[in-house]
Amino acid sequence: MAIAKKITDFLDKNKIKYEKISHRTVYTAYDKAATLKVKPNMIGKTLILKIDPSTTLRAGTDLVIALISGNKNLDKNKLRKIAKVKRVDFVSETVIKNKFKGVKIGAIPPFGNLWGLQTFVDRALTNQPKIIVSGGDYNWSIKITPAVLKKTTLDLVAGSFSKPRK
Repeated sequence: MAIAKKITDFLDKNKIKYEKISHRTVYTAYDKAATLKVKPNMIGKTLILKIDPSTTLRAGTDLVIALISGNKNLDKNKLRKIAKVKRVDFVSETVIKNKFKGVKIGAIPPFGNLWGLQTFVDRALTNQPKIIVSGGDYNWSIKITPAVLKKTTLDLVAGSFSKPRK
């Protein structure tokens, strides 16, 4: 399977400059970096998180997308403060499977607009000249600039909410 048509249609419709990257099957950001021979801080990990329903940032959902560098881990407390919510938790694979049709679990692109979700991006990733994000499949990725990511995600929130991997 290539990059999902829903994703390429979205990028093409918005006149987004991007590069499709085909690679061997990978399931982690670290493996993707090794396969593509790039530094892990250039790889974007898309995380699907659940927030307090009472403080939903976008009406109708308690899910958000967070994008962090492949060499970092999420700092839930920092994200909680940036998002101004009481709780941030990871969601189950069942929730992901039901919400994100047409893309594989663990390969979700960070374009929140596609699913009506608020998107957060860690500043460490926005400082890179180019970033590589998931393309909806374990064998395909998308290379874009952080400026393009901002253009595709109208209500993107940038902040520092990651911590070094241990």
